[in-house]
Amino acid sequence: MRIGIDLGGTKMEAILLAPHGEILLRERIATPQGNYAATLQGILSLIRRMESHPLVSQPGLPVGIGIPGALSLQTGRVKNANSVCLIGKDLAGDLQRLANRPIRLANDADCFTLSEATDGAAAGQPIVFGVILGTGVGGGIAVRGRLLQGVNAICGEWGHNPLPWPDSDELPGHPCYCGRLGCIETFLSGPALSRHHQQLSGKTMTPLEIVSTAEQGDPQAEASLRRYEERLARALASVINLLDPFAIVLGGGMANVERWYHTVPKLWQRHIFSDTVATSLLKAQHGDSSGVRGAAWLWPSPEHPVS
Repeated sequence: MRIGIDLGGTKMEAILLAPHGEILLRERIATPQGNYAATLQGILSLIRRMESHPLVSQPGLPVGIGIPGALSLQTGRVKNANSVCLIGKDLAGDLQRLANRPIRLANDADCFTLSEATDGAAAGQPIVFGVILGTGVGGGIAVRGRLLQGVNAICGEWGHNPLPWPDSDELPGHPCYCGRLGCIETFLSGPALSRHHQQLSGKTMTPLEIVSTAEQGDPQAEASLRRYEERLARALASVINLLDPFAIVLGGGMANVERWYHTVPKLWQRHIFSDTVATSLLKAQHGDSSGVRGAAWLWPSPEHPVS
């Protein structure tokens, strides 16, 4: 058994995962806002809660944690985190000392990707690109069941590349929090869809409302979704040209729009440097649980070995 923890900006979720992938126990608590010491104690309390399960014979289970950022390969400290109290902290080292065991940490989008590549929608696929389409846009890459890690610890950060093959009305692009203009995130996040629909229609609507209104036949909402899926196709086509993945798995709130899985593969063909495209576009099997499951799978089991 192993413990997975998803350290989010507003909540922390922990699971106790059986070797074959069954969740034996789950618990959520609020994330202490802006308080690093309290965050450490919250994580420790979740570990103790998971190890209180009657099937756990003794403490010391391996723990994997998904974080809203990355670890610098030079310093081992947290960088690029939305939860700013984590930035510059030796989170792994601090937890290892407090919990008295090894701790593995990874970016939350990487954990999502690992989950879906291990026992999710893309299980067994040799190359998987995992996509988070939510309040932000992130991604991860799994190769033969292992996360791909590079020298800068930013594998899969496609959301901060520019939207490829832009139209004139898409230039120079909307400002991104990273300081650049026209990032993919500014076109494909949930807030981006709402903003673009407001510019088109003058109406302020949530992504869910836009989808629902389009299904009811509203032409402006339909136009907004057509524009979104065409941009998504372009953004993913550039990934396919670079990685040639066997599967792309979508997660996050925007992944729940069923039409993407039918329309986007038809639209991306014109941008891909191949006569045929066999890459599958898949919806995450484990939904909102993929991140915390992937954190647990940072420690492989005999039932799910990496090749």
